[in-house]
Amino acid sequence: MEHHTATGTGARPAPALREYVDSYVGFDLRGFPAGVHRGPPSRALTAVISLSGPLEVAAGADDGSPVTRFGSVAGGLMCRSVALHHDGRQQGVQVSLTPLGARAIYGMPAAELAHRLVPLDELLGALAVELVDRLRSATTWAARFTALDELLLRAVGRGDHAREVRPEVAEAWRRLVAARGCVQVGAVAAELGWSRRYLTERFLGEVGLPPKTLARVLRFEHAHELAAARNPLPWSDVAAVSGYADQAHLVRDWREFTGRPPTAWRRGEVLLGAG
Repeated sequence: MEHHTATGTGARPAPALREYVDSYVGFDLRGFPAGVHRGPPSRALTAVISLSGPLEVAAGADDGSPVTRFGSVAGGLMCRSVALHHDGRQQGVQVSLTPLGARAIYGMPAAELAHRLVPLDELLGALAVELVDRLRSATTWAARFTALDELLLRAVGRGDHAREVRPEVAEAWRRLVAARGCVQVGAVAAELGWSRRYLTERFLGEVGLPPKTLARVLRFEHAHELAAARNPLPWSDVAAVSGYADQAHLVRDWREFTGRPPTAWRRGEVLLGAG
């Protein structure tokens, strides 16, 4: 059996960034069979900066989406897995942004990036070029995370975009995330003093997904975390803990979001338990 290694380390951003950035993760994968890693839908707008060769990414898996090469790439919220084609070797840094972070760092609502992948320099310009150079020249993960803090704080300082987000939309986001999707959208709307339809329109226009769809993504994200654990629960327990009506309900969502039923996904995901 071919020897492979997967190392990684995570960090929280500087306190002044935490409203906009959830996390940093550095990864170094070597010796895996060439193939496709499915990056599942989640609550995060993800940016990835390669520290090795170009990233080969498609906005969907097994659906005919074209594969594009990026040195660094940013994406919005998705309803399907992103396909990362690799030759068994990947090194890079992943940055997970909140929807507020899209306005504060990219200068646009998260909705403008929904279901899309774009070069990072298309959003950040010269700042992206400087960021990539700093990350690639650094020799430790700590130094790379420090560079991210410095440059993303500079991006936030270029404008006060976060105030343009309606507070009701921001609060609806917080409530959906806190409940991991297990909350009635109509109840959230009523608590905010809005109709469900009005909340859905405003939320979709800012975030890029309707609140009901985001709730499904959040529930799936919870299930995916449980299923990807080193010693995962049985599928029926994964379904129950993450708020599905039953295992069949979980299987339907899993197939929609990853393109595969859960057991086929587990067999095909070579990075599971790699760390």
